[in-house]
Amino acid sequence: MDPFLAFKIGATGLRIQRLRMDIISSNLANIDTTRTPQGGPYRRKDLVVAAVPVLKPVQTGEFGDILQAKLSQSLKAAVPVAVVSDPRPFKVVYDPSHPDADKNGYVRLPNINPIEEMVNMISALRAYEANVAAINNAKAMIQKAIEIGR
Repeated sequence: MDPFLAFKIGATGLRIQRLRMDIISSNLANIDTTRTPQGGPYRRKDLVVAAVPVLKPVQTGEFGDILQAKLSQSLKAAVPVAVVSDPRPFKVVYDPSHPDADKNGYVRLPNINPIEEMVNMISALRAYEANVAAINNAKAMIQKAIEIGR
């Protein structure tokens, strides 16, 4: 079994959580942006991570060999991720003095909820920490295995 497979899995998790944090920070930075190059207010973004499909089990061979083969196959390609726009409607507030107000004095604001973004940020932080802990545990196990071999 590949001793560095745990590092590859952990690194993939770290990369995904870093991307998630980048998107969350972008959402928070644009919480009051009412004019974008595409026109209209900023639309909240979110990260969608695709699950790695489970392959059909092999009927012959040792369990460890089968597990190693399946994990290696599933990690050959990067985990697919996509940044999608949130389809929820924009917030509309009455502010006739705002430069982007319509003829009735209403302004469309981004569909960003700061509380939701902070919860997502804490979740991404905890997932990032869990991946770091998994990498550290794998490193400690490899070090112990080397010590046993001496």
